[in-house]
Amino acid sequence: MKPELAQLQQRLQHEFMHPALLEQALTHRSFSSDHYERLEFLGDSVLSLAVSDFLYAKLQSLPEGDLSRVRANLVRQETLHKLALDLGLSPLLKLGDGEMRSGGSKRPSILADALEAIIGAIYLDAGYPAAQGLVQRLFDKVDVNPGMAAIGKDPKTQLQEWLQARKMPLPDYKVVNTLGAAHQQTFDVACEIAQLSLVERGIGGSRRAAEQAAASAMLQTIHSKAPHAH
Repeated sequence: MKPELAQLQQRLQHEFMHPALLEQALTHRSFSSDHYERLEFLGDSVLSLAVSDFLYAKLQSLPEGDLSRVRANLVRQETLHKLALDLGLSPLLKLGDGEMRSGGSKRPSILADALEAIIGAIYLDAGYPAAQGLVQRLFDKVDVNPGMAAIGKDPKTQLQEWLQARKMPLPDYKVVNTLGAAHQQTFDVACEIAQLSLVERGIGGSRRAAEQAAASAMLQTIHSKAPHAH
């Protein structure tokens, strides 16, 4: 085995019984027909189960919907891309000339896919416990916390849920002003929470965008007044 792949195995803390699986996991379809996509398909499911496993144990107070949202944030491309960079996968990828020239070895989608393929390869090589161990080690470096459930929710939804959790009425959104010609209007919207005597404004290219901007401003105000109000 090439020294760089032996070093990767040390970083993964897994020695392959079938090293060809690791080679395949690093091979893009532009390089060879023996590429990583089937391993990636498998790794995606193994990753989801392994992350579900440790979230179930770690975040015991969170309901199912919030657990799903935390998991979605952990298995998204952005997170996997960073983990793949930390493992040093970029220089080890086998890409076709065109893909290599266009920067494929640094492309987040390719690096995230290769990491999933490696998880699939370890699953095939040594079973679920070995793959689960790798996922656990990878995510040990990530700050996993209940607040992740809110990531990806739009501001209006976050504000609505914050108010509902405190048995407060929903905010009132009003268009205060519209500027510009009909095809290029800008909306100025006020978001009011009467019970808290708070009003915040937001501006956007559509009424919906302006409402989201106003809700975002309102969330910032609420959290600045009550830092632990998440």
